[in-house]
Amino acid sequence: MRAAALCALFALTLPAQESRPSEDADLREALGEAGPSAIDFIRALESHLAKYPKSARLPELERGLVKAAIETKDDRRIILYGERVLAREPDDLPILERVARALLASGGKDPAERALKYARRLEEETRKFDQQKPPGPSNAAHWRDEIDLDLGTALALEARACGNLGRAKEAVELARRSFDAWPSAETAREAGRWLERSGQIEEAIRRYADAFTIPDAHARDADRAGDRARMGELYRNLKGSETGLGDLILEAYDRTAALLAARQWKLRQLDPNAQLTNPMEFTLTGLEGGKLALSSLKGKVLVLDFWATWCGPCRYQHPFYERVKKRFKDRADVVFLSINSDDDREGVPEFVAENRWDGKTIYYDDGLATALNVSSIPLAVLINKRGEVESRLGFIPDRFVEMLGGRIQQMLEEK
Repeated sequence: MRAAALCALFALTLPAQESRPSEDADLREALGEAGPSAIDFIRALESHLAKYPKSARLPELERGLVKAAIETKDDRRIILYGERVLAREPDDLPILERVARALLASGGKDPAERALKYARRLEEETRKFDQQKPPGPSNAAHWRDEIDLDLGTALALEARACGNLGRAKEAVELARRSFDAWPSAETAREAGRWLERSGQIEEAIRRYADAFTIPDAHARDADRAGDRARMGELYRNLKGSETGLGDLILEAYDRTAALLAARQWKLRQLDPNAQLTNPMEFTLTGLEGGKLALSSLKGKVLVLDFWATWCGPCRYQHPFYERVKKRFKDRADVVFLSINSDDDREGVPEFVAENRWDGKTIYYDDGLATALNVSSIPLAVLINKRGEVESRLGFIPDRFVEMLGGRIQQMLEEK
């Protein structure tokens, strides 16, 4: 979160019920002077806490300091304020991870022991989440992805902490479990590090090769260069030259590619739209359970109407949308789809019945809103016959019928 956004957050929460007016005024002034700089924001809050050490706002101020410290990559403050926040809120997963990383970066036995404690707590909390029900069918794959990422991260941090404490055998086992939970450059590298330290050089080389070859959007070029260098050095020391290393790297590429393909297949079993970005590749679930592959509608003009049961403007604009549908009711090459965006689908059928929307072709979002970057509703998204998003119309009731009808007509006339 940017410092300016943090400033806005505190401005919106003023005044606190238990804080003094003078403190509120001083905090407003300090935040106003801090500007967009995260460093100035930190200084302002620290000066405020020095003046009001028993502030009623202490929890939110220290949480703000953690966020700003993370933004500025200030490990000392991440540890200082993060541990204070975790003493009050021990199940905050992002802060657990960042505090553990900062402690490990600082070196030493005591920081490693504290990091291990937080990493284990991160693992425990993640496993608790894994026992819960995913928030809706369209989020099941994302839910699985996030849990596996957090679990892999927790185990990797546990491995590093154990290794730093001289427990190499335990570190190796944790690192292997980390890679199994979340195959990534970081988890493969962690396994390579502790396999190397425990004398298992050939296996360490393979793990460094995995880290070097695995597709990972979060891997930095510098990290890959380091993996290549370490892999090459270990291989030369073991074999006398790099002859045969290329074959080993190709094997690692095939192995990691197969791992990720298998993972993607599993996610698709939870959600057929998992990791898709092209809207025309989506399959939507109908209100009554049927499925619609948008690819089957390519060659037609699509009008996707995004709405939710809680959205007042959606209801207000609905009759205007229906007027446009009537205008094109005889055109087989124009398809209107009503897309419900409610996170909780339980009340949607009742809402549709009460509002007499039964005749509408209604489908659930199923992740399509994310792919189309739908940030506000109501929103009509128009897709041309080539399957490309061509236009968007928001809440404009006075001109909605004219504008939507006109844009559909233009798309129909395109060659």
